[in-house]
Amino acid sequence: MQSADFIICGDYVLTMNNDLETITDGSVAIKGSIIVDVGKTDRLKQKYPDAHIMSRSNNVLLPGFINTHTHAAMVYFRGLADDLPLREWLEKHIWPAEARWLTPEFVYDSSELSCLEMLKAGITTYNDMYFFGDSTARATKALGMRAILGAGIIDFPTVAASTLDEYLHNAEYFIKNWQGDDHIFPCLAPHGAHTCGPETLRKAKQLADRLDVKLHTHLSETLWEVEEIMSKHGKRPVEYLETAGFLDERLIAAHCIHLDESEIELLAKRSVSVSHCVESNLKLASGIARVPEMINSGINVSFGTDGAASNNDQNILSEMSTAAKLHKAITHDPTVLDSKTALLMGTRRAAQALGLDNRIGSLEAGKEADLISMDLKKPHLSPIYDIYSHIVYSAMASDVECVIVGGKPLISDRRHLYADEGAILQKAAAWQSRIMAQR
Repeated sequence: MQSADFIICGDYVLTMNNDLETITDGSVAIKGSIIVDVGKTDRLKQKYPDAHIMSRSNNVLLPGFINTHTHAAMVYFRGLADDLPLREWLEKHIWPAEARWLTPEFVYDSSELSCLEMLKAGITTYNDMYFFGDSTARATKALGMRAILGAGIIDFPTVAASTLDEYLHNAEYFIKNWQGDDHIFPCLAPHGAHTCGPETLRKAKQLADRLDVKLHTHLSETLWEVEEIMSKHGKRPVEYLETAGFLDERLIAAHCIHLDESEIELLAKRSVSVSHCVESNLKLASGIARVPEMINSGINVSFGTDGAASNNDQNILSEMSTAAKLHKAITHDPTVLDSKTALLMGTRRAAQALGLDNRIGSLEAGKEADLISMDLKKPHLSPIYDIYSHIVYSAMASDVECVIVGGKPLISDRRHLYADEGAILQKAAAWQSRIMAQR
């Protein structure tokens, strides 16, 4: 007799597998942290008679969303400096705030809030770039999420390090400390082509190769960034990274707005993955990435929220909806970035970008049990003709009612089962008071 610990049932199960199989009146059987079966509810109940049944009416099951670019701890700077161009926002407001406030305690507390926000929006895994990664890792583990955590590297002193050697030393220590963890996947995160010189890029790439970890960077987010790199190095940003030997399948490049055709071709040739942060890009007036051209060229494109200081939330559902509609409008083609493609970008393709597609990103036997249940008993979700369309164009983060990571239910009826949500919000309020007092 085959066994399962529990079976979670859904009116719809969106597997997001290679065939985009959709199962009505379906279920997912879970044993330990692993999915052991996916199929019709009646069949799974007969096959696993001793399994506990988790049944909700009028719901859809799908893989947890994956956020491929954010700065989780920046959630405490949400709304601190809005309606500004990126360079002014960054250099006159965010970097000074980080210099004043960043400590391991600040990063732990803010990462807790960030993880709670993401989980409640159905995000089960995120790809981060910041400092004091050990604090972010501990907060992520405490909330039950998965994360790829990038050790930040930049060509000037910060509260985290003063020299390139110190940044690299700290990064190597962090990576070795967390490698092998089931939920935390450390990586290297040089900030960007405009803030990291050739030596920094080369040494970061060498370290990533030696430790066999991912690379995560910003790329071509603004026109002034492109112009600055061309002025300094005589090359466009992608070509500059190419000459530094930085481009390959390890790299996740965020934004990638101001690319020409040759740069798109080169990113595709080198198997670089791109994180499309449409709402942050719109809010900062940075521009609109050429996502349809990237996808058509063979680049794997997924969604990132960017940090809550620039977005101002961490909601992949919202990114999907905005991106799908925006690219239809600017291409004058309503078939561009359809709802199934958008949902793939938020799940399986995101897992592929992070090198985790053998573990997460779809609901299939043998994969980790990372899934969410969304409540369909809502006026804005009635009636239903196309469930993919409903999720991308109609659903809200507040429709996520249940979140499971590694077979462990974390969110039930929109409440975290283990974290003290009240305490997390109280800490946020206390930090807000301190920050406001120093402004």
